[in-house]
Amino acid sequence: MEPDGSRESPPREGSSFPGPWPSSALGQAFSQILHQFAGQESRRGKARNAALRDLSAVLDAKECDQLFAGSDTSLRGMPEMLGQVAKALGKYAAPPEGPEGGGDRHSEVAEKAAAVGLLFLKLLRKVETAKNSLVCPAWKAGLRHLAGPIYIFAITHNLEQPWTSPKSQGVAGQVLALLLQVTECGSVAGFLHGENEDEQGRFTAVMGLLKPDLNKDSWKSNPATKHVFSWTLQKVTRPWLSQHLERVLPPSLLISDDYQTENKILGVHCLHHIVLNVPAADLLQYNRAQVLYHALFNHLYTREHHLIQAVLLCLLDLFPILEKALHWKGDAARPTTHCDEVLQLILMHMEPEHRLLLRRTYARNLPAFVKRLGILTVRHLKRLDRVIIGYLEVYDGPEEEARLKILEALKLLMRYTWPRVPCRLVVLLKALLKLICDVARDSSLTPESVKSALLEEATDCLILLDRCSEGQVKGLLAKIPQSCEDSKVGNYIRRVQQVSEGAPYNAT
Repeated sequence: MEPDGSRESPPREGSSFPGPWPSSALGQAFSQILHQFAGQESRRGKARNAALRDLSAVLDAKECDQLFAGSDTSLRGMPEMLGQVAKALGKYAAPPEGPEGGGDRHSEVAEKAAAVGLLFLKLLRKVETAKNSLVCPAWKAGLRHLAGPIYIFAITHNLEQPWTSPKSQGVAGQVLALLLQVTECGSVAGFLHGENEDEQGRFTAVMGLLKPDLNKDSWKSNPATKHVFSWTLQKVTRPWLSQHLERVLPPSLLISDDYQTENKILGVHCLHHIVLNVPAADLLQYNRAQVLYHALFNHLYTREHHLIQAVLLCLLDLFPILEKALHWKGDAARPTTHCDEVLQLILMHMEPEHRLLLRRTYARNLPAFVKRLGILTVRHLKRLDRVIIGYLEVYDGPEEEARLKILEALKLLMRYTWPRVPCRLVVLLKALLKLICDVARDSSLTPESVKSALLEEATDCLILLDRCSEGQVKGLLAKIPQSCEDSKVGNYIRRVQQVSEGAPYNAT
């Protein structure tokens, strides 16, 4: 396609480019392509397919070698126009919205993405050629306008998603690799935050392009936007992320507040990344940490174990930041912390919970909460007793994850609260002995390695219980080895007695 340079450029319907387009033949060719992408709805499909063919022909034309020749005044607006073309191509290959985007539509998107990816490869090779040429100084301006839209396209189709295919993923991967090569970046992280301290990076530009699709009314219009945002966010770490906090926090909160569990988990992962990579002082400013806490706390009332797991991990990293704002005077009782509040709610949910996946999720995180509170766990001892004893009684499947984690939590609890242990001696001793007997006689499909781990952990708990009670366990178990018919149980009880003999009282 080689339009005559004397012809007048067609109108630019729907274009946001300010100022005049270049008046050269090359500029008119790109103007015509943009016009085809912005055509009427009824003609849009055919017009856009024609635009792809025209763009490929333009990029293959010899005149396109002078695309970044800044000395030509007729090409002065070319970098901005190329940016608009790149945005139009990315929009053309974007996945469809919601329910209508399935089956045939997804395969159609993958085909479009593969075709667009090949055009981006041609365009980036033009930039690379201009970069190595001494007569094309405008390549930097062109790359500045192209890098953001091409990056978003590459990430949209490089990740495994319903709208991608092996072919489209392969082409998108090539586009991303060539983009990093042309920009002289060793990694995506370097591309986003800059390879060195003096370089600004392109994260701000990428977020500027994503921002219109990340507000309350539009973030679901393109199902790829949330994934591109999340994946990009994970690549920006300390110390660079703090300067972008105002850009990344609102979209993360918005995604986490959705009604779909998948989006909630994605949003919580984004919030967790922010908590880990933004200084505490910045999160405490303007009460941001409290906003994060309340957004996460509300998710604890759900019954989705994957979401609960993501929220608890994020909260455990948020607690140290929240507690920096607490001031304790030694002559007064320690104030109740956010960790207390969360543990109280978790224990309330754990006690009646019967679903195994949720029981495992709660049990998996209980040791971390006990460790976090330390001696202050005494505030929750009554409910902890009931939860621990109740969970030790219930078989948890071949992996026995819940009971193993509960035994780990019990050991920590006895170490931190040992002065309170003697008054709970009988109850804990009965629960641990019952567990040892049940596991020793278990004839289910539980692997021997898991049974052995359970018996070892229970035995360690008995030894620690004996030390916390100043040898009372040894006395209560004195007659059991002689009367016990199960040799395996007897061996573990004798081990408790042997380890306890002569051992000094040491609760730590």
